[in-house]
Amino acid sequence: MGGNHTQIEFILLGITDRPCAQTPLFVLFLLIYIVTLVGNVGIITLVRVSPSLHTPMYFFLTHFAFIDICYSTVISPRMLADLLSEDKTISFTACMMQFFTFAFFATVECHLLAMMAYDRHVAICQPLLYVTIISSRVCWQLVASSYLFAFLSAIVYTWFVFGGSFCGPNHIDHFFCDVVPVLKLMCSDTHSSEMIIFALFTINVVGSSVVILLSYISIIRTVLRMCSAESRARAFHTCASHLMVVSIFFGSGFFMYLQPPSSHRSLDKVASIFYTVVTPMLNPFIYSLRNKEVKGALIKCVRRLFNSWQHTRLVSCRT
Repeated sequence: MGGNHTQIEFILLGITDRPCAQTPLFVLFLLIYIVTLVGNVGIITLVRVSPSLHTPMYFFLTHFAFIDICYSTVISPRMLADLLSEDKTISFTACMMQFFTFAFFATVECHLLAMMAYDRHVAICQPLLYVTIISSRVCWQLVASSYLFAFLSAIVYTWFVFGGSFCGPNHIDHFFCDVVPVLKLMCSDTHSSEMIIFALFTINVVGSSVVILLSYISIIRTVLRMCSAESRARAFHTCASHLMVVSIFFGSGFFMYLQPPSSHRSLDKVASIFYTVVTPMLNPFIYSLRNKEVKGALIKCVRRLFNSWQHTRLVSCRT
């Protein structure tokens, strides 16, 4: 990175400075992190072992679950360690790498949500062409392009956040190295950096939002033309889980990043906790509890495991 980096380390102030709250928060966020890992690994495993879920929709969902695991792991372990430690220092390089990986996975997640909306659009609006349009090759190309574009975007984000001079205070008023709290510590003028970051953020997040919005406008128009009330209900139910995840992720993201720097306040930490820690935990439940196909595959998988266990037990008893 360019720039005159006088600071070689930062101090993360964390979620709270009250000692009495740190242990309960540690237990809470540790449980959330464990549930996040178990839930998302469970989704990936279930899709892999269930032939009925080998469709483009669930192909995207497995990548989404994988990104949620990575996304949460970039933030949660460091946050948990800081809650129990008095030494909250983080090196310039570690801070920069945390931000880079966070920006990378967050951008991939935006693109995956847009791809999942487009997948639903084709499935509902062009069902006869679905297999042709959303082929296995197209799925891999879409996912690969999202990873590539997110990688390039993360490089640009990181360059303009950490490319200036840090020669003043080194206390980051946050629990991870995010854009706004880091930019506040720069000695050099941040206006041009803020404009470029805002423009790239707009391309990624607003661009993905437009794809999602247009997809759902087309879906709604198609669904309203359906004669059968049952078909309409089934189509809306198919999209309900995705819409819920989109609302949570983009709602908290817009609150955080599409406001002027002077408007940022204490609620930012709450919003950040929501989309970096809580949302990755909720996503597996939203996609499983509101999805008949996933619930059906899960029941079949549990029955298969139970029958296998019973068979093994019977064989061992006979011997």
